[in-house]
Amino acid sequence: MCGILGATGAVATGASLGRLQRATARLRHRGPDDEGYALFDTSTGFARGFSGADTDRRLALPPLAGAGTLPHDLALGHRRLSILDLSEAGHQPMSSADGRHWIVFNGEIYNFIELRQALEPLGHRFHTGSDTEVLLAAFAAWGVAALPRLVGMFAFAVVDLVTRRLVLARDAFGIKPLYYAGDGQGLAFASEIPALLELTGRAPVADSAALYAYLRFGFTDAADGTLLAGIRQLPAAHWLEYDLAQPSPPAVRRFWGLDLRHRIDLPFDAAVTELRSLFRESVRLHLRSDVPVGSCLSGGLDSSAIVMTMRELLGPGANLMTFSFVADDPAISEGPFVDLVSQAAQTRSATVTPSADDMVRDLEQLIACQGEPFGSTSMYAQFRVFQLARDAGVTVMLDGQGSDEIFGGYPTAVSAQLAGWLIAGRWSDALRLLRSAPMLAAGARRRVALSALGRLLPPRLAIRAMQVVGEDLFPPWLRREWFEARGVRAAPRRQGRGRDSLREELAACVEELTLPQLLRYEDRNSMAFSIESRVPFCVPSLAEFALALPPDYLVRPDGMQKAVLRCAMQGVVPQPVLDRPKVGFATPEQRWLRSVAPWLEATVRSDDARSLPFLEQSGTLRLLSAQLEARHYLSPALWRVVNLVHWMRQVGVYAPV
Repeated sequence: MCGILGATGAVATGASLGRLQRATARLRHRGPDDEGYALFDTSTGFARGFSGADTDRRLALPPLAGAGTLPHDLALGHRRLSILDLSEAGHQPMSSADGRHWIVFNGEIYNFIELRQALEPLGHRFHTGSDTEVLLAAFAAWGVAALPRLVGMFAFAVVDLVTRRLVLARDAFGIKPLYYAGDGQGLAFASEIPALLELTGRAPVADSAALYAYLRFGFTDAADGTLLAGIRQLPAAHWLEYDLAQPSPPAVRRFWGLDLRHRIDLPFDAAVTELRSLFRESVRLHLRSDVPVGSCLSGGLDSSAIVMTMRELLGPGANLMTFSFVADDPAISEGPFVDLVSQAAQTRSATVTPSADDMVRDLEQLIACQGEPFGSTSMYAQFRVFQLARDAGVTVMLDGQGSDEIFGGYPTAVSAQLAGWLIAGRWSDALRLLRSAPMLAAGARRRVALSALGRLLPPRLAIRAMQVVGEDLFPPWLRREWFEARGVRAAPRRQGRGRDSLREELAACVEELTLPQLLRYEDRNSMAFSIESRVPFCVPSLAEFALALPPDYLVRPDGMQKAVLRCAMQGVVPQPVLDRPKVGFATPEQRWLRSVAPWLEATVRSDDARSLPFLEQSGTLRLLSAQLEARHYLSPALWRVVNLVHWMRQVGVYAPV
């Protein structure tokens, strides 16, 4: 796990070497073990590596500060967190043996051993035990055709000095981040936005459309947008090619995607057996490491499946540590289930129980590490779990992100299944599901039913129906005229519709609605403490398999969600965990926010908030009052407003003119 950055053309020549180093220093938390640079004059084929303050001295590289006015049109920077081959041989930027290709790489290629075995008959010889060397050889041998062969999480840049082309690529799910900015005169990229701003010298200006998507729906990290104008992210499962000889806007292409037309016709029992095998193989690959590996453990199905499978693969004598957030509210605490799984897996368990005051104390640090606003206080609980792991000396952690998206764990999966069955005329199954889904309290059941009916309406009627039930696209705390004047077109969120509603909904969750932002939260929270977080559910083989199964294998008429996964974990995960309904990873958010009501009110009434032209001040004050007086439900809108105000203040973000 690492931090990468680079600049080409006018961006590279216009940025001083000091700025390059300062930008790389912004990524030190992602890779405290090593530091490296390379400068290139691609017109002549010149390339040379340089060192920084944290570079391993055994490499005997010249310091970057001494490069002076060395001509170059490409600069690369790298920070390393050593996971595989801990020696100096894993230093980056890394070059191929012939010097033609150079790489900076963030992530892990879990099947690097198998890839190395495939490359050796082609004449490639390996001198390190790192996956970086294997990735570089794979790219030299197969080019971008190597991308679908990679099992792992990655964001990397490869330069070919013969063709004078730069390629950026990001893994199938976007587990590892990669941001870029530029035009036909130059391109800059980095693992995180603050480093990219430092490298380019850009002023941070908010993007109007992204502001609306975040404030109204809580959406971030979808497609190629960010909350800052002119700062893009390479979408998941895409690669970008930039011509260094004849600069022009980069071409971005997809290398993998979910094919909803694909179907797997297997009896349920056979699907269970196949899923168990696929999942076990994914966890096996995710355990490859030369440093200690632990796991997050919430007490739910997904993290419990990972921990129990880790114990099976590692054997009874291996040291296995788990780290958990346990709420101090008995209504949402998962402590008993955490203890049950920890005992069953014979782990060394550590827990943390933060308070509202802790959250306010650490909020500025959390905002800084996330880089962009986030949707709820549960991100703080996750932040503290990774801090706990860092204090215990664990460098690699496994976690369960992605399971709800590909197996149908959210209430939206129930509403999508309902819609599909209603269209198919399966009225009794739809009614049975609505009555029996265990996670649906009375109020939630009504919302799910309305959501299912909304999926049956034409888009224009759906918008009117949203207004009738109080879900206006422009609530009274947002200034409609401000957004519309800047070309923002309000529309309902993407959702599954028609007979195949469930598959479409799950694909939307994977690609746009929930998984991209959850992966960003996890990446930043883990890397804030120099920890590599791995997500075994986020592999193409599992997603392709799950979404090709009959929808009834995921959400059943009897209300069981993620049915095929629950059955696959029979005999692996303790039965009480399999029998319990899904409980989201949650903090006692209502109580937390009410306990810091003066802080919330000070934020909403602050000059910073009042000066934001897209917020309706009277509406935000009514939102504050209504939410603090509510007894049972706290709208996430209040947190979004407060979080956005603090983020804009801390980063110095300007509102669009």
